[in-house]
Amino acid sequence: MTASGRNVYPTDLTVAAVVLREGRYLFIEEIANRRKVLTQPGGHIESGESPEQAVVRETLEESGCTILCEDLIGVYLWIHPQTRQQFLRLVYSADFVSCDEAAKLDDGVIARRWLTREEIEQSRARLRSPIVLRCVHDFEAGKRQSDALISGMLPLSDNVAAVIATADLV
Repeated sequence: MTASGRNVYPTDLTVAAVVLREGRYLFIEEIANRRKVLTQPGGHIESGESPEQAVVRETLEESGCTILCEDLIGVYLWIHPQTRQQFLRLVYSADFVSCDEAAKLDDGVIARRWLTREEIEQSRARLRSPIVLRCVHDFEAGKRQSDALISGMLPLSDNVAAVIATADLV
């Protein structure tokens, strides 16, 4: 806690994939903070792993789907309105390769879902954070960032402040 009595949390650094297949986006239904939420597959970067490697691994673990990581759509910063915790998310577009329907999914994951943009819009109240819909809109608008933006800041865990400075506030 700070002198003002507020909790101070470290920035939660994550990656996610926007995967479009036959007009539907790959989503994960999971339990987060004791409620069912929808989000893109993704998660934390492990030690020694690039953001691109992390998004491929996390997508496989959470959905059973194999993807090819393509372009960086953007870097997004969201600050939880109640806790003030910061979430920094690197979001990549990815091509669908295959899906193992029998794969055991990560703990907390209820199911893999393929949703249209309209279904995502209608599920706004169930989205894990506002970043989820924002990066779908950015993907559809053709927004892409240079990977040089991030590669010069590796390892990201040592350069969170610099990455935050480049992020879009959601």
